[in-house]
Formats: sequence, structure tokens, C-alpha cells
Amino acid sequence: MSSKTPITVAYGDGIGPEIMEATLNILQAAGADIAPEVIEIGEKVYLQGHSSGIKPEAWASLRRTKVFLKAPITTPSGSGYKSLNVTIRKTLGLYANVRPCVSYHPFVATKHPVMDLVIIRENEEDLYAGIEHRQTDEVFQCLKLITRPGCEKIIRYAFEYARGHGRKKVTCMTKDNIMKMTDGLFHQVFDDIKAQYPDIATEHYIIDIGTARLANQPDRFDVIVTPNLYGDIISDVAAEISGSVGLGGSANIGEHIAMFEAIHGSAPDIAGKGIANPSGLLLGAVQMLIHLGQAEVAERIHNAWLRTLEDGIHTADLHSDLSRYHVKTREFTQAVIDRLGQKPQQFRAVSYVNAPQAGISPTSVYVRQPAARKAIVGVDVFVHAADVSADYLAGRMQTLTHQPRPAGFELQMITNRGVKVWPGGFPETFCTDHWRCRFMGVDEQGKPREITHTDIVNLLHNLESDQLDFIKTENLCTFDGKAGYALGQGQ
Repeated sequence: MSSKTPITVAYGDGIGPEIMEATLNILQAAGADIAPEVIEIGEKVYLQGHSSGIKPEAWASLRRTKVFLKAPITTPSGSGYKSLNVTIRKTLGLYANVRPCVSYHPFVATKHPVMDLVIIRENEEDLYAGIEHRQTDEVFQCLKLITRPGCEKIIRYAFEYARGHGRKKVTCMTKDNIMKMTDGLFHQVFDDIKAQYPDIATEHYIIDIGTARLANQPDRFDVIVTPNLYGDIISDVAAEISGSVGLGGSANIGEHIAMFEAIHGSAPDIAGKGIANPSGLLLGAVQMLIHLGQAEVAERIHNAWLRTLEDGIHTADLHSDLSRYHVKTREFTQAVIDRLGQKPQQFRAVSYVNAPQAGISPTSVYVRQPAARKAIVGVDVFVHAADVSADYLAGRMQTLTHQPRPAGFELQMITNRGVKVWPGGFPETFCTDHWRCRFMGVDEQGKPREITHTDIVNLLHNLESDQLDFIKTENLCTFDGKAGYALGQGQ
């Protein structure tokens, strides 16, 4: 019986098979103690009728080995195909995406020769929850979900990663000046957790200026932690300004399973030509070896790869005046293998002997707190109505709230695309056919009161009887007396 560690491997699409073969050849030559178990995912599986791009038996392999080395895949064009990467990350709970971004000056052209940072991206929620709906003829919706467990896990992971890898600073990036509740939660959890790591410097940036600073002065950053969409964008920005997206590898870490991959796509335009650079997937595999506790092998491979770059042995994507040899995929692979055991002369040699494994630490596990006291105090009713004014809608709804059945409501405001248009709206505000009508619970004296689900049903009954087309509702709640909803813009 083999004592080698089983891992699940997917060769992927496009250049995937070429760079996976190269990567596995290097791992084997370096003495990696692994037993690859191959699964098929991606384009062929999609086209066989599996809308997720993965078969049930492939899931079984992933759950058994708990380690996944994945080449890039192609999602077929056309509607109905969901991103397999997102599906795998969310289904297996791979909540942390870890992307080192390093410049390799002068052998890889870059405007930022001193750059060595890590982006830690929340990997499961935010807009990537993928909850989208068509609301009206003119309006489509995507729900942004940010959870306290998601924030706590990724932010604790970022601090544990920084501490374990000798990093000195963690930067949080959000857009909480606009999304005060969702991004505001991420920022608040960051502030709560940073107090537990006094040995690590911290800072917060609004994502737009943070991205600008990253693009212009990447050397000022060390570890960046950020929600999913922002992390997806800035990690590609960072990889590109380091010199090449093609050199980026990443780890996707969960409590039980981990996935390792290149950050670039399947590049079908060069597939089969034997010219692809396997470096991104190889560096992802280096992270995998550290995760498996095979730090010495990871170190041998990474140092041999650095020495190969120094010796001017470059694939077409890296070719420059400093290149001595313009090579194809197999030649580059052999060059790395030939340098196993050697260390770079100009780059700083890497050392992973004391590197922590990439898995979750005990301090990163979320502990659910006691539930807050929740009270319903109002309801937002979203209405589909074209070619009407806010004043017209308000008049109809105020009449309905004064009928006997839904007594106890007051129409507080109407917004369109988030902007208050009643009362006191401006004629310059452009309106679509999608209206949010906010009803607050009031007692007979007009003072705020709690309401029930039955009250909301009765209100909707009256709206329906007047042939108003309501699309959905959002309950307005307080939690321990604090509002769990945002004001309208201009309210």
C-alpha cells in the first residue's frame, strides 16, 4: 500500500493539460510525496449535460483526498453555465483565497521592482453569492451578502497568516463610506479583531483609493484582506503590475479541504502549441506542498524556478533583453528540473522549513454569539409601476394604509434606485419602473410600534386588491434596539 499522500488533480482545458503535465513532472523529479488521482472537470463536462461542470464522482474524490491541484478550465459561452471555480470554492467551504504577488526584477519587466505582498480575499460570499433576479422590465438585481461568520473567518485568517509568515502589516479595504451596513460590518469586524494582534500594524483604505495606491505604490503594502469582489479585482491588478498574471499562483483554503491553482485562465488561443508558461500552476503547487507539510520539497522547487529565471531561460511571455534562451513549455520544465538543489544567486532564496501549513488555525474558527432581540418595525414593499410619478403612488398607498385591515402603518418614503423621491422629491431625478415603498409601524397616536407578519400580509392584501404589482418585501427589523436597515439616499 502506497504511503504517498493522495491529491486530486484536474488537467483542465486550453493550456491546462500542458502546464499540469509540466508541473507534475517537476514535482515528481523533486521528490514530492504525492499520489495524484485524476478527475475530469470543465468544458467537456459542461457539454455532456452537467450544468455545474463537475460530475458526482469528482466531488467524491475531492472530499476523500481533501487536496485539489487544478489547472485552468473553460466555461462554455452562453447562458446557463455557472462558474465552476465559484461553485467549488463555496460548496467545499474554501473561504480564504491567498494570492502572493511578487516582482522578479530585473528578469521580469515591471515598473515596481520592490514588491512582495499577499492578498487574502474572502472567497464565498459578497456579490459572488450569485443571487440575481429580474425585478421589472427595466431593473435587474444582484444581492450582496456579507455575514459576520464570513468576516470573522477571513480577517482572523489574514492576521494568523501575517503572524505565521513574519509579515508586519495587514491592510483592510472596503467601500463602507457607501455600503455602510455590508462593508461596514467587514470594517467593524476588522477593527474588533485587530486589537487581538498588537504585534501587527493595521490600516484601512476605501477600496478605490486603496486600489490606486496599490497600482502606484505596491511596496507600501504587506498583507491585504478584503471582500470577495474587490479581492478578485485587486489581485489581478497586483499580479499584472508585478510583471505577469501568468506567474501568479493561489491557494483556496477551507476548514476541511484546500484547492491550489494558477490565477490565469485557460488561454485557448495558444493551447496545443507547447509555448505556455507553467509557472503560475507550479507556484500554486508550491503552496500545496507547504500545506501538505512537504516544505523541503516546496523550497527545492521554488529556488530552482528562481534560478531558472535568473539564468535567462524564459518562455515567450517573459522574453526580454535579459533572456538568454527563448524556450517552450517542455524545455522550461526541464530547465527547472535540472536546477533542483540549486539556489538563486540574485534573488533571495526562499525558505519554507518553518513555514506554517496553510490550513485553518484554531483561532480562526467562528464562534456564534447569543442571538440579539429582533423586532419587526416596518416593511419595504417593492413595486413595479411604469409611467407613474412618486406622488401618484404615494397618494394611492396612503389611501390603502388608512383602510381598516392594515391599520397601524405609515408610508414613510418612496425611493427609486435607492434615491428618495417622495416626500420632497426633485423633478430632475430619473426614475425607472421599480419603486421601494417604506411602511413603518405606528400606533393610534402615530408613535412607532412593532408589527407582525400578519400585519404585513394584511398590507399586501390591500395593495393587491388595488392591483398594485408588488415584487417583493424586505422586513425592517431592529436588533437589540439598533436599526438593521439603511436610510434612503437623501432621507
